[in-house]
Amino acid sequence: MRIGVSLAEQAGPEAFSRLRDDLKRAADDGFASAWMSNIFGLDALTALAVAGSQVPGIDLGTAVVPTYPRHPAVLAQQALTTAAAVGGRLLLGIGLSHKIVIEDMYGYSFDRPARHMREYLSILLPLLDGEPASFQGETMRAGIGLSTPRPGRVPVLLAALAPQMLRLAGAVADGTITWMVGLKTLGSHIVPSITAAAEKASKPEPRVVCALPVAVCDDVEDARERAAKGFAIYDTLPSYKAMLDREGAQGPRDVAVVGDESSVAEQIEAFIAQGATEFVAVVFHERDRTKQLLAKLASG
Repeated sequence: MRIGVSLAEQAGPEAFSRLRDDLKRAADDGFASAWMSNIFGLDALTALAVAGSQVPGIDLGTAVVPTYPRHPAVLAQQALTTAAAVGGRLLLGIGLSHKIVIEDMYGYSFDRPARHMREYLSILLPLLDGEPASFQGETMRAGIGLSTPRPGRVPVLLAALAPQMLRLAGAVADGTITWMVGLKTLGSHIVPSITAAAEKASKPEPRVVCALPVAVCDDVEDARERAAKGFAIYDTLPSYKAMLDREGAQGPRDVAVVGDESSVAEQIEAFIAQGATEFVAVVFHERDRTKQLLAKLASG
């Protein structure tokens, strides 16, 4: 069972040393992977290159790098550089982000996002594979090659929830990383859709990395209330709201993985049984107790 852990966002002058220490603890605890978000703090790829180069023995993932602000050739160059710095252990998670971020904050058009991602991957993937990119699309074009060192293939995981994005993730990328997706939706929507797309394209079985809030605790209702407050923003973002509605959830509180040790272990095992190839825990309460159980599961 591959168990990963989400890294806490760091700030201030000691950010890199704290990130390095968090990575070392995750590696020492036996976690298969550690994942870093890329929102408004540290740039995830740069931070993982710096801290991850000092900590061997654990895969390093981005969850996720937004595509719109970076040309795919720029992202390919940065990803390959990071992968070289960490000895080929990078898992590149990328995503569209959200209209409120891309249009209102960055000033890009968020029109037809699936087209954007399809054209983006047409440039990104060849460059990551060491080939030149020659592409003329409606929104993007490139005629460029890179000389960046390649320590090996960089897997690309697409943050895919909607049908078009899942088909793209299965047919072109290496898999998906999900957030706010409950057990029922994973088994009835995410896994069948991406698997069918991969099979149709004669691709290997896709990776399905499932990330969710996790807390090992005795007071389940208190933990769910904490999840409802702490992750309330995701109930307002259309892509996540659609997954919560599909699940029949009232909000993040209903898809958080909470309970005592036995209950949380059973819930995580259920996600693996439904087709998740890796479970990534975003620990939000009772951190020491929760990480103790997760480390036990990770070590088998």
